[in-house]
Amino acid sequence: MTITVKVLIPAKIAEATQTTQYTASGLTTIIDKFTATNYSAAAATISVNLVTSADTAGNQNLITKTKTLQPSEVYTFPEIVGQVLSPGAFISTIAGTASAINIRASGREVT
Repeated sequence: MTITVKVLIPAKIAEATQTTQYTASGLTTIIDKFTATNYSAAAATISVNLVTSADTAGNQNLITKTKTLQPSEVYTFPEIVGQVLSPGAFISTIAGTASAINIRASGREVT
């Protein structure tokens, strides 16, 4: 077994459409950190799904729904940290407002 510490989602702006941010391609992934920062001047929301390989993002795999971040607020998603993605599973997000929230995730890939 090999464990590789990795940035799963490099810092980026979360899209206002449901978007796959990371896929556990052929390996198991453990999420160690998931951070969102609202850099806008108004409150903004973000939702996060952890989706199995045989599914699509929807209410059945929604982990955080419309989490409101106040201006300049940072949130580290304790409900996502420690979650395990099996091969083919993925992280998907949707921001309530375009150009308001930066996200970043890191973790361990196990092969």
